[in-house]
Amino acid sequence: MRHGIVILPQRDWPAAGELWRRAEAYGFDHAWTYDHLSWRSLAGERWHATVPTLTAAAMVTSRIELGFFVASPNFRHPVPFAKELATLDDIAGGRVLLGVGSGGTGFDAFVLGQSELTPRERHERFVAFADALDVLLRHEGDAAEGISFDEGWFTARDARMVGSPARAPRMPLLLAGNGPRAIRYAASRGDGWVTTGGPEEDPAEWWRGVAALARRFDEASEARPGLARILSLDSGGRYSLASVAGYEEAVGRARELGFTDVVAHWPRANGIYAGDESVLDAIAERLPALR
Repeated sequence: MRHGIVILPQRDWPAAGELWRRAEAYGFDHAWTYDHLSWRSLAGERWHATVPTLTAAAMVTSRIELGFFVASPNFRHPVPFAKELATLDDIAGGRVLLGVGSGGTGFDAFVLGQSELTPRERHERFVAFADALDVLLRHEGDAAEGISFDEGWFTARDARMVGSPARAPRMPLLLAGNGPRAIRYAASRGDGWVTTGGPEEDPAEWWRGVAALARRFDEASEARPGLARILSLDSGGRYSLASVAGYEEAVGRARELGFTDVVAHWPRANGIYAGDESVLDAIAERLPALR
């Protein structure tokens, strides 16, 4: 079992840099940040951009993998984003993990004046976005002519990338989603699947929902064994880092359901993900035994 931590992009540098250094020193396998322009109840608080944050994190760490949790086409085009990703991965020495989802229906979905999309349209746009990133990040196509595509949602004409990827064939593409189509797509195209579970607030109901989603992914990915299965633990009405025992229980349940990776959130002083960093200290000491 691999363990990850999400560091929300709220603290200014260099205070934020200390959290990324501590995440590596604690022994976490990967550290992530949200890829939003603003987010839910924290919309009125400080919120830094994702790519510069991860670039700075790459400069103050050397081992830990660094991830997007998760990028979406709500406010991105695959060509400039792929160029930023390739540059970031070069700086990080091939440590970037690319989580990609269809995009939520909150602030990010409308801040640029976008029209509301149907669930089917959001999925089709997600597939187009992730497929384009897959091609661009592999640097496929004739280098003399660049990379071109025009499939309705996104267009590129002779796009150029940075060069050969820092990690072959490209950085891991981890596809997020809970719906049947998203799960099938992740199982057929991704290097792994990311889920936050369902909307249930009761912990028991949430775990039952996670189990159902895991079974669905197992069935969809039967022809591709070995894919990563990443579960965010901090849904279902419970914060996993509220106690050491709570975290260990959650990790055990995730393991039983076949997840290869779990992700928790760095404790905040108040509000969502509020917790005590002393619990994080204690969990870090337990990580070797929890793998």
